[in-house]
Amino acid sequence: MRHLSLKNLLFLCFCAVMLVVTKAAFRWHLGISGHAMFLTVFFLLLARVCVPMKGAASVTGLIAGMAAMGLGMGKGGPLILLQFLLPAVVIDLSFLALPRMPRSYLLCAATGALAGSTKFIGAAAVDLLVGMDYAIVWQHALLQAFGSTLFGAAGALCMPPVTRRLEAYGILHPENRSQIS
Repeated sequence: MRHLSLKNLLFLCFCAVMLVVTKAAFRWHLGISGHAMFLTVFFLLLARVCVPMKGAASVTGLIAGMAAMGLGMGKGGPLILLQFLLPAVVIDLSFLALPRMPRSYLLCAATGALAGSTKFIGAAAVDLLVGMDYAIVWQHALLQAFGSTLFGAAGALCMPPVTRRLEAYGILHPENRSQIS
């Protein structure tokens, strides 16, 4: 974090703002569970690909979670932080384990699905705090996680073409370019 330039910090904040804005925009009752995870995973991956810092997605998720918590979004109170931070940690860990992940459709889809599946933890925690019956909690959390997993994988599938475009236009930082090439 000490060597983070102003440009990169502003980009992380931009991605965090976009996460909060899309979360607010997707509060529509479409009847589709997990649809907000599409852009959540995309912007977290974008932050990690464009900023040459280990933990860039986690910083973005933390900023977005604190902003959402400050704005009073969601019914979980401080647990809203988990909805942004857990997928971000999964993305950072997968980028550490698989540095060429942003170029591979299969690895991006797997990472997005895993990031989306973290919705299970947040949904279960909120339902348990409300005092729901355990059987209903697990069923509801599984349904939420299933939809989020599908939409997370779909959002991550947008990343390989975006990565190639950013690389072609010279927007990617040289350190990131060498990691994912």
